[in-house]
Amino acid sequence: MLKSLEIKLAALAQHRFDKTFILADAKDADMAFGIASPGKDHTGKLRSLAEFREQIRQIVKQSLVDIMLMSASTSEQLTIRERLFDDSAVTPAVRANDTTDIHLARGSSYAAAPSRPFASTTIDHIQTGHFPSTISLPVPGANLGLYSVTFNNLPDYDLATLEAYKAFRLQAEGKRFAHFLEVFAPNVPASVHRIPPGDIPAFINDNIVRMLAGVPSASRPRFLKIPYLGPAAMEELCAYDTSILVGILGGSAGTTHDAFHLLHAAKTHGARVALFGRKINTAEDQLAFVEHLRLVADDQLSPLDAVKSYHAALKKRHILPKRKLKADLALTAGHSAYGKPRRKNKS
Repeated sequence: MLKSLEIKLAALAQHRFDKTFILADAKDADMAFGIASPGKDHTGKLRSLAEFREQIRQIVKQSLVDIMLMSASTSEQLTIRERLFDDSAVTPAVRANDTTDIHLARGSSYAAAPSRPFASTTIDHIQTGHFPSTISLPVPGANLGLYSVTFNNLPDYDLATLEAYKAFRLQAEGKRFAHFLEVFAPNVPASVHRIPPGDIPAFINDNIVRMLAGVPSASRPRFLKIPYLGPAAMEELCAYDTSILVGILGGSAGTTHDAFHLLHAAKTHGARVALFGRKINTAEDQLAFVEHLRLVADDQLSPLDAVKSYHAALKKRHILPKRKLKADLALTAGHSAYGKPRRKNKS
């Protein structure tokens, strides 16, 4: 089946400021949080991996997201064994690396140390479930991956990050494996990275465009996934090179208005992709939440109206909301990294 992602990427390539919007569900949390990854059910009990994967099946069947991002092991089960995506407009994708700053095991402090490059999986495993692989295109598995980098203004660590990404890009190009690039804000304390707080957005933007300046089109990411650090930073990056398609990450769970407002603000200032993970996974009703994300993304509802509509949907389905409507209409702190909150940008 023709994938909605390809249709939308083609439209955006033809006209960068088309209102088309790409939405992804990031169900790759098992690469970061371990046992807690699937979240909790309505009783407060941790879900199992089987329940986590069942949510993926339901959201893919709903067909309102364009990309389903998974771990390699989940993709093997759903993409290769079950053929879940064969008759779906949703594109399967896999987290291609898991740098140390997303190692969030309970009791650990890995995420506070400077990010180091690492990948549990391989492109061969993502594409076919085997290594080495000799199967030609089309592959039975996913052929799109998320690659993540974190720059900390620490030359030795940042150089290792760049070298690992270069090696990945060359291998991906050779295997005709597409990827999108996630760039996090520094994960170490300010006393370590020594970047003035107001310069963090510029630091991220400059690292992105400096790095991609040395990458020809055959090896470039299809789009970016970055923290939303305000209108000025988003507009600056989008205006610099219109061939760079910018997307935002959803960050940690907050109010429902946080999620809808983030998506709307990012799109208003130039983003054309959004990947929400924990905000979907912690929703009272994931299908209803995704439905309303899509309504906001397609400019059919304002963020405020979407919150009210979402609560009405919960009431109709006899689902108790975690917050009363008034509380859920509040805007709280945003997030710029996988596990660390940042102060809300007031601009």
